[in-house]
Amino acid sequence: MGLVIAGASAALFTACVSTHGETNNRQNMSAASQTKQLNPEHKYVVYQVFTRLFGNTNTTNKPWGTIEENGVGKFADFTPTALNAIKDLGVTHIWYTGVPHHAVINDYSAYGISNDDPDVVKGRAGSPYAVKDYYSVNPDLAIDPAKRVAEFEALIERTHVAGLKVLIDIVPNHIARNYQSLDKPAGVEDFGVNDDTSVEYARDNNFYYVPKQDFKVPAALNDYKPLGGEKHPLADDYFAESPAKWTGNGSRHAQPHFHDWYETVKINYGVKPDGSLDFPTLPADFAQKDYQAHFQFWSQHDVPNSWIKFRDIALYWIEKGVDGFRFDMAEMVPVEFWSYMNSSIKMANPDAFLLAEIYNPKRYRDYIHLGKMDYLYDKVDFYDSLKPVMQGKGSTDTLVSIQNRFADIEHNLLHFLDNHDEQRVASPEFAGDANKGKPAMLVSATISTSPMMVYFGQEVGEDGSEETGFGDPSRTTIFDYAGVPAHQRWMNGGKFDGGKLTDDERQLRDFYQRLLNFTISSDALMGAYADLHQVNRSANYQTYTDQQFAYARFSDKEKLVIVANFAETKTPLINLVIPADVIADMGLADGQYKLTEKLYGEYQSKLTVTNGRGSIDVELAGLGSLILSIQ
Repeated sequence: MGLVIAGASAALFTACVSTHGETNNRQNMSAASQTKQLNPEHKYVVYQVFTRLFGNTNTTNKPWGTIEENGVGKFADFTPTALNAIKDLGVTHIWYTGVPHHAVINDYSAYGISNDDPDVVKGRAGSPYAVKDYYSVNPDLAIDPAKRVAEFEALIERTHVAGLKVLIDIVPNHIARNYQSLDKPAGVEDFGVNDDTSVEYARDNNFYYVPKQDFKVPAALNDYKPLGGEKHPLADDYFAESPAKWTGNGSRHAQPHFHDWYETVKINYGVKPDGSLDFPTLPADFAQKDYQAHFQFWSQHDVPNSWIKFRDIALYWIEKGVDGFRFDMAEMVPVEFWSYMNSSIKMANPDAFLLAEIYNPKRYRDYIHLGKMDYLYDKVDFYDSLKPVMQGKGSTDTLVSIQNRFADIEHNLLHFLDNHDEQRVASPEFAGDANKGKPAMLVSATISTSPMMVYFGQEVGEDGSEETGFGDPSRTTIFDYAGVPAHQRWMNGGKFDGGKLTDDERQLRDFYQRLLNFTISSDALMGAYADLHQVNRSANYQTYTDQQFAYARFSDKEKLVIVANFAETKTPLINLVIPADVIADMGLADGQYKLTEKLYGEYQSKLTVTNGRGSIDVELAGLGSLILSIQ
C-alpha cells in the first residue's frame, strides 16, 4: 500500500517512526552482526502473487465487471503443477497477497457474512488492505466459501510439499470500517468492542475517535461513482459510523478526503494525538540484543490492547503453518510494537520470514535492529534510483553511494522491480518494454545478499494496461476482478507451461528462470561485494559510461565479475579494470584466468592480472549483462 499521510496527522506519524533518532541510527550501525537474523546459506527469492488474479482464465476484463463477468482465481488454482512451475522459476517463498478476508461487494450473506457498503469499498472486489476478518480468508478465493479457511490450509500444505515457504499480509496500521470477525477463536474480542468512544484517545482503545460527530462518506472527485455508477442497495452516499473514527492514513476528520484511505480506520498503538508515547521505550542497547531478549523485556511490561490483538493474529497464522509475513506500511506503527510483535513470532518460529513495507531510509536501522525485522523494502533509495535509469533518464552513478550508505544492512534490504503498488516495468507509463528491466533485474538480484522479489507476470512482461475500474492502468488492479493477459498466456488454461506465450515473452521468462536459479545457488552472492564502477568511469571514460554498471561478488568458493548495460545500444570494447585491492581480496595472483558466463554459457573472455591489477575485455549487447565466473 502506497504512502499518503493526511497533513493533520504528520505529528502522530512522526512520533510513530522517530522514537529513536539519528544518534541511535549511528549507534545501531555497529550492530551489523545482528542484521542477518535468518542466516540463509543462499539468497531467497520471493514470488508475489495477487491471489485472486493468479488462476483466473477469464479474459473479458470489463471495467467494474462482476465476479461472474470477469472471473476470479481460487486457492485451488495453485495446483501442484502450478507450484512446481513457480519453484522451477527459482523461487523460495510465495507471498500470497490478499488472503485475509477483506471487504468485498459480492454477496456472501448466505454464509453469515455481512454485506459491505460500496461507499467504503474501493473497487468491486475490494482492497486487500481493508481487512474485515483477520481470522478468516477472502471468500472469493474458495470453491466453497463455507470451507474457505480449510481450503487455504490445504494450499499451505501443497505449497510446502512443493518446497516453498508461505507468506501472507498483515496490515497493522488500519482495518476495514466494517470489521466483523466471524471466525475468531474463543475468547478473542473484535477490535473496538471495549473502546470508550466518548474520547478521542485512550491507551487501550483500538481506534481513535472524532467524538460527537458521525462519519460522512468523502465527496467524490472526477465524477467517481461506486461500482462505476451501477445501482446497489447500499450505495447511497451513507455509511453508519457514530462517532466517526480516524481514517487509516491518519485523517482526523469525520469526513475524510476522497484521496484518503477512507475505506479503513486507523489502529491506536498507544501513540497519543500529540505524538507522545503511552508505552515503555526500548533502551538503546537493545539494538544489539536478540529477539529472545526483546521478548523477555516485553514480558515484564503492560502494553496497549492493540499490540496484543495483532500479536495473537500473527501467532494464529503461524500455528496454521504460515512461514512469515509481509507487513503493510510498517513505519506508520511504532518500532516498539514491532519489537514486541516480531520477538513473539520468532519465539514461536525462529525461522519466520518478516518483511516490512517501509519508505523512510533514515529509520531503516531502527526497524531492523530495534524492531527485529528481517527485511525491508529497498524502494527508497535503490528502486527509485533504478527506475529513471531504466527509463533512459538516470545515471548508474547514483547506485554507488546507495550501496556504500547501506553496506552494514545490505542483507536486510529486499529488492524488486514490480509489485502491486508500483507501475509495471513494461507499462507505457514506465519503460514500455520489459526488456528494459533486464539489466536492472540482474543488478537487483546480484548486487547484495538480500532477497529478490518478483511480482507474478513480471517474468513474462505483463504491462498492466487494462482499464478495470477503480485505480489507473499501468498497475495490475488490486481492486477489481480481472484477468492478467501475459500471465494467462503462460498459465495456458491451467497447464502452467507457457504454451501461449509469444517468443519474446518466452525468452524473457527464460532469462528470469536462468537468473533466479543462479542467484539461489551461488555461493559468491552471499559473500563480499566490491565496486568496480567508479574506477572504470575514470579509466574508461570514453567506453564505460553512466549507462553501465560493474561490480565483483566473491567468496572462497566462487568469484564473479558482473557488468550490466542499461543502454539500448551495444557498447564498444571495454577494457574493464579490476583494481589491485579487489584482486588481492579475491586472492588472485598474476596470470591469466578463464572467464565463463553463468546464465547462457555462450560468452567467454579472460581476466589478465599484471602487477596485481586486473583487466577484462568485454562487449555488451544493448540491454545486455554478463555474470562472469573466474575459473
